[in-house]
Amino acid sequence: MTSSGKQQTLLNVVRLRYADTPGFLDTTQLISGYQLQRNISAGIGTYSLASRPYGGVGVQLQESPTFTFQPVTGDAYAQSFLRPLPPGNLLPLAMGGLPIDVLFRLAVQSINLINNAGALGSDVGRGSPVFFDLIHDLRLLQVAGLLGIQLERGPDATGKDPTADRVFLSIASTDDPAMAPVVHEVRHILGMAQNDERVEVVYGGGRPRPGQIRLLTRTILGVLGQIAYQIDVPLEDITSGRTRPRISLIGRETKPIVVIHVTKERPPSVFSWTTYNHKYYWIADDDYDSKLAFTMLQILLELSKTSKGPSTIVTIPVSG
Repeated sequence: MTSSGKQQTLLNVVRLRYADTPGFLDTTQLISGYQLQRNISAGIGTYSLASRPYGGVGVQLQESPTFTFQPVTGDAYAQSFLRPLPPGNLLPLAMGGLPIDVLFRLAVQSINLINNAGALGSDVGRGSPVFFDLIHDLRLLQVAGLLGIQLERGPDATGKDPTADRVFLSIASTDDPAMAPVVHEVRHILGMAQNDERVEVVYGGGRPRPGQIRLLTRTILGVLGQIAYQIDVPLEDITSGRTRPRISLIGRETKPIVVIHVTKERPPSVFSWTTYNHKYYWIADDDYDSKLAFTMLQILLELSKTSKGPSTIVTIPVSG
């Protein structure tokens, strides 16, 4: 993950905080140039048995890649940043070990009728305390090895697409006295029968059908906006009308998912930083939770991209 990529993401988050237009760049061409360098050295001294002429020849091949970037617009912009993240792409990230509570805080707006915090603020925008209780318990189950995600190829929920990828969430039973109540509570919140260990995950909001849970996922712009409106900006920017007060979360998660600091001086040691309107916005290098969430945001950005890399790669022959 390059520092320029992190800076671009952080700058877009800050721009959204001030209702400014975000911009995304994509690599469209990579020119890989090579240069051959030759070095010859020689020395002459008084000849003797202990002193002889000496010299050497050195060859060095140096690569100088040049990248060409262009803004992401049109259909590519819509597909990458305005399309909700499919559950079939999102949930497997938890199979790879990413914390499911952080993943859901970032990318899920609601589970059934239980709402995550929204970017608009107000009592509705603050989200439901049950949402944060649920993702906390899901993380406990994930750590205990009781949570599973399965992808299956078969008919979708409507029966119209026989080759759809179906997503299932499994919650294993346990005799562990510490985890059994957690299993019971999660199944209850998700509307599962207590003897059911698996439920299908479908995209959408509202009340689910029996045997399903409905996951309303966010777009990438929605994810960025959620982080943006949790930035604690200077009071002068709020009183002047340049932006609104930040969201005040409730329940377990009262801390912003990514803590972004604002100062007038450049900080000495940071994980990522950017500038906007003569101020420095940065993530502390010793804030592991914020770094993890921001890295997961970068992963979601890569996952949402429609292109698979530079459209053109040009190699320039060796010269020297």
